[in-house]
Amino acid sequence: MNRLLSTSRRLPVAVSRFSTQAVQQGNKKGLNAPNSIKNVGASANTYLQSISKFPRNRLGVMDPSHEKESCGVGLVAQLHMKPSRDIVEDANEMLVRMSHRGGCGCEPNSGDGAGMLVGMPHDFNVKIAQDMGIALPGKGEYGVGMMFIDKDPAIQAMQRKLIERAAKDHKLGILGWREVPVDNSDLGSTSLGTEPLTQQVFVSNDGGYSARDFERELYRLQKVTTSEALADDALRDSFYICSMSTQTVTYKGQLTPAQVFPYFKDLLDNDFVSHMALVHSRFSTNTFPSWDRAQPIRMMCHNGEINTLRGNKNWMQSRGGLIDSPYFKDDTASLLPATSDNMSDSGNFDSTLEMMVKAGDRPIPEAVMMMIPEAWQDNDSLSESKKAFYKYNSCIMEPWDGPAMVAFTDGRYIGATLDRNGLRPSRYYVTYDDRVLLSSEIGVLPDLNDNEVKIKARLEPGKMFLVDFNTAEVVDDEAIKEQMAANAPYGEWIEDNLVDLESWVADAKPAVDNFNFDE
Repeated sequence: MNRLLSTSRRLPVAVSRFSTQAVQQGNKKGLNAPNSIKNVGASANTYLQSISKFPRNRLGVMDPSHEKESCGVGLVAQLHMKPSRDIVEDANEMLVRMSHRGGCGCEPNSGDGAGMLVGMPHDFNVKIAQDMGIALPGKGEYGVGMMFIDKDPAIQAMQRKLIERAAKDHKLGILGWREVPVDNSDLGSTSLGTEPLTQQVFVSNDGGYSARDFERELYRLQKVTTSEALADDALRDSFYICSMSTQTVTYKGQLTPAQVFPYFKDLLDNDFVSHMALVHSRFSTNTFPSWDRAQPIRMMCHNGEINTLRGNKNWMQSRGGLIDSPYFKDDTASLLPATSDNMSDSGNFDSTLEMMVKAGDRPIPEAVMMMIPEAWQDNDSLSESKKAFYKYNSCIMEPWDGPAMVAFTDGRYIGATLDRNGLRPSRYYVTYDDRVLLSSEIGVLPDLNDNEVKIKARLEPGKMFLVDFNTAEVVDDEAIKEQMAANAPYGEWIEDNLVDLESWVADAKPAVDNFNFDE
């Protein structure tokens, strides 16, 4: 079976796409997903349009399956998870100073997209919820969904009903809805023409799930309602979930970097604080800008291109019937498809990453290592344990090769990785007051003095920069990768299960000695 999500770390039944190797069968503990996967996949390829001018099918030289981006990316965090207004304002400063990395339309006030992902602003949420007569539980005990929905009240009601029904089905409660206040006075006609209504939904843990399982149920709520909306002609054109989590919330749109703060009035509130933020300025390469394609997405943002995208999407689609989640079990099919021709390369990456982390049992650094491996083949400087990790996982996940730099977070970790091509470099800083900064270029925080900086370095090809909030430290690339490689005896599994076809053929004895084909 495919071990993309499963807790079983036996080798799957597969043939490696990278060498003449066959993989013998390991333990089968999973299931084949039912035929409903095909129906879900068909509906997912019909995508949003009323919040986007994006064509669903090929239009001239524009092909939705070639959707790629090249952008500005940054992150800022406080190692000890101390929320502050400074983190949010530094993130905005970083974003605005990368405006030249974003695109805009023929009118300069319609951007290709920009946004900010922050840690859950609990105190701010409590304040605004009280104003609405909602009593929020403690931090981490409720989820927040940030959504784009239709401006038509009748369709809004149907879209909210979709969320409420699915939440009830999975023992989640709806504490209330909130229209996110915005100021669109500075938006150009292109952005205004597809502007959605931005709503937040507060979700309670009525099922008494653990913190980890509550996050998974919110993920299921996001996936199930998105699939249902996309299958409904009345709902699909104006329904998109920007984020659905207990840990993070994403503010984004078809904006320029300078418009993000003034557009979302929440971000201007001095009570809006965070311990971390990801920011992104989008330059859509050979693509159409849209509200839903803005970044950060749900777990990451991306600078560069995924040039193996067609193969990545094909393999994710082909293994759909084998994907098995140890948590969702028979309901795994409701999480599919993970990829679509109507998402950008970044959107497909984020969707796959989110499935591996939230439906599976992998920590986000391990999932990122699988998707963006360093150059491990014929690399004598790599330890045997890391080579075994990459070799084993190459049978399960193909590399999403760029050039690409990806910044990511799941709430516990925040970090970035540069693919092995190394063509989208970035710089990072660690300060004496335990702030961490990383961006696509230097100079994004001009007020940062050299005497405040403890560590200054660049992200190297194939390397990972990682902050672990649980330990309040920047984890060395070698340390985190050796830790992930030590999670299982990958070397033993390869030795016991992996068969090289060339060696196997060479060692095999012919059934008939000296057979004469001329007779």
